[in-house]
Amino acid sequence: QVQLVESGGGLVQPGGSLRLSCVASRTAIRFNAMGWYRQAPGKERELVAVMVSGGTPTYADSVKGRFTISRDNVRNTVYLQMNSLKPEDTAVYYCNSESYGGIRYWGKGTLVTVSS
Repeated sequence: QVQLVESGGGLVQPGGSLRLSCVASRTAIRFNAMGWYRQAPGKERELVAVMVSGGTPTYADSVKGRFTISRDNVRNTVYLQMNSLKPEDTAVYYCNSESYGGIRYWGKGTLVTVSS
């Protein structure tokens, strides 16, 4: 069983920055895709950013130019650097990984609150 553990969420003022991290419990598994989703209160879960192995990152239009996703494939870790945060970025952020066999894994989520 693979566990994804997120960290780095918290309360930040508008315009501030946070860096989320997600590490997979089993480094022997290699993931084709690693990324981040978020779910705001009363809304559907949405893709924030994803990075497919060997490909270029994909971002939601709402975060382009502000968020940056990166991966450490040796450590099976994915990061999300979030800058210029806005109140509308407030959500629970979930880590997601997909193996080469097509199995998807989810973390339990980390809360990001952007408020003054």
